[in-house]
Amino acid sequence: MNRFSLTLLAGAAVLSMATAASAADLLVQQQPSLGGYVDMGGGGSWDGAYVGGFVGYGWGTVLDDNGDIPLGLDDDQLGLSGWLIGATLGANFTVAEGFVVGAVGDIAWSNISGYDSDTDLGYDVNWMGSLRGRAGFDAGAFMPYLTGGLAFAGATADIGPDSSTQMHFGWTAGAGVEVAATENLSVDLLYRYSDYGSATYDLSIPTDLSLTTHTVSAGLNFKF
Repeated sequence: MNRFSLTLLAGAAVLSMATAASAADLLVQQQPSLGGYVDMGGGGSWDGAYVGGFVGYGWGTVLDDNGDIPLGLDDDQLGLSGWLIGATLGANFTVAEGFVVGAVGDIAWSNISGYDSDTDLGYDVNWMGSLRGRAGFDAGAFMPYLTGGLAFAGATADIGPDSSTQMHFGWTAGAGVEVAATENLSVDLLYRYSDYGSATYDLSIPTDLSLTTHTVSAGLNFKF
C-alpha cells in the first residue's frame, strides 16, 4: 500500500471514530419526540442478518510486475477508473456494550478500466467481491466501523488480437458508517482499499499483472 493509500485509510478510520463520539453525545441529548429521530432501542439494536445493494466509484492501477510490456508510464503501471454496482449479505452481533462485530460478503459488477494507446493495452475489471469482518461502535442511530478481509476480482487484459481473463485473490481494508433510516433500513457509506495481488495473463507472452483499487460506495441495507 502506498503512502497515499495509508493516509487515506488512516483518515477514514479517524473520521469514523470521531463520528462515533459525536453521535454518542448527540444521541444522549436528543429526544425521541424530535423530528427525524430513529429510535433504535438499547444495546443489540444492530443485531441480525441483513441484505443490501450498493453503487460506487473505483480507481486504481494495474502494474506490470516484470516489465514485460513497455507501458510508457511511470513504474510500468496503468491507471484505472470506473463505476460499480453490487449486492451485500451480512450479519451483526453485539459482543459487549456499544461494541458490534459482524461478517459480510459482497459481489459487484464493475466497469473499472484503463487503456494505454502506446502499447494498445486495454484492461477491464469485470467484477469484484470480498469476504470481510466488521467491528463497529453502536451509537444508536449511527454505527461507524472498520472492516477488512479477503478480496477477489475477475479482469481481462487485451493487446491487439490477444486477450486473457484471469482471477485475482488478495486482501481489503476500509472504514465506513451505517446510519439508520428506519428500524430495519439503513444507509451504508464505505471506503475500501483492495490489493488483489498478481495473476499471469496469457498474452503474446505470459505477463504478470498486479491489481489494486480504491472504492467508495453508498448502499441500502435491510435487516430481517
